Amino acid sequence: MLEKDAVLSKISIIKNCLNTINRVTGFKPEKLDDFIKHDVFVLYLQRAIQACIDISNIIIAKKGYKLPASYKESFVILEQNKFLEKDLADKIISMVDFRNMAVLDYREISIDILQSILLNNMKDFEEFYSIVYSKIDELLDL
Repeated sequence: MLEKDAVLSKISIIKNCLNTINRVTGFKPEKLDDFIKHDVFVLYLQRAIQACIDISNIIIAKKGYKLPASYKESFVILEQNKFLEKDLADKIISMVDFRNMAVLDYREISIDILQSILLNNMKDFEEFYSIVYSKIDELLDL
């Protein structure tokens, strides 16, 4: 039961992040020209991605799948075990790449990348947590 509560908590984090992003940007890319809105978007995007990573690792541990060597590999493992379709797994992996870049500050993040994510990838989070929620009892053997 603890795993289910942890996963549901992470889903709640993702939803709250998306709601905050919506409040700040209205999902309008031009809003990211404002430096504060830009930073809020990046921070809440990182939090949503981290929650997805955490969910994937809870599922992997509970199911006894091969341990991932990286955050990105967590989603490869979920795809290999038929939890995620390859297309969604690839999109989440790209988001993990973004998260790593943002957290480790590899380089300045271009406004074009942020605007593209805002326009094209917010629905990927909803798709991910919807799949998790629909399979939670089966996945966690509850």
